[in-house]
Amino acid sequence: MIAIPDGVDADKITTGIVVDQDGTVRHVPTKVIIIDGKHYAIISSLTNSLYSVVWHPLEFSDVANHWANKAVNNMGSRMVIEGTGSGVFSPNRDITRTEFTAIVVRGLGLKPEEAAAPYSDVHSTDWYSSAVHTAYAYDLISGFEDGTFHPRDKITREQAMVIIDRAMKLTGLKDKLPEPAAEQLLRPYADRAEVSVWAVSSLVDSVTAGIITGRSGSELAPKAYITRAEVAAIIERLLQKSELI
Repeated sequence: MIAIPDGVDADKITTGIVVDQDGTVRHVPTKVIIIDGKHYAIISSLTNSLYSVVWHPLEFSDVANHWANKAVNNMGSRMVIEGTGSGVFSPNRDITRTEFTAIVVRGLGLKPEEAAAPYSDVHSTDWYSSAVHTAYAYDLISGFEDGTFHPRDKITREQAMVIIDRAMKLTGLKDKLPEPAAEQLLRPYADRAEVSVWAVSSLVDSVTAGIITGRSGSELAPKAYITRAEVAAIIERLLQKSELI
């Protein structure tokens, strides 16, 4: 908890950050609350670090009229997601497994792990090695049975929800969920039979928590690739439902 000094506009606090020893900064989930008329920044972190708060407003030019406008700009301002260059976000572009993993790690404010990732197709020289290892260390990912991660493959909606389900466990949100019958919860979706057996419980948890909705009123589209805009909205909902932002 950081007390906001008198005279500082609390509306101009975008997020809390960790200031690492090399001077770099990274997002940590943060929300501003009021206690007895005074503003405080509540920073949620799993490590002891040096913290500060920043004002970092950001708007991407190509999401001005997009359905995910608020989520994309919020996550961008919080330094959870990045654009694709020249002030654009490319909201409808599909995202890879490593890109999604890196965003989840940043969204949760996890301290990067520098050791080599335990997958034969993820090398220490890869830009995503640290994010993948960090996600593995916090049990957010498990890879495939042959010991690979398929880092450059596009991620499907059901694969993403398995990672989100594990993230909900880490934030404590999963423990707060009721236990609805999967068949009943998924019944409104015409494509429920397309959900892989290993992803059913994760999709149920994600729908129950309000983190994911169907692409239409009747389709979950579990095998469809997930877009950058959808990822921004999902990460924002994860942090909001977990009361971290």
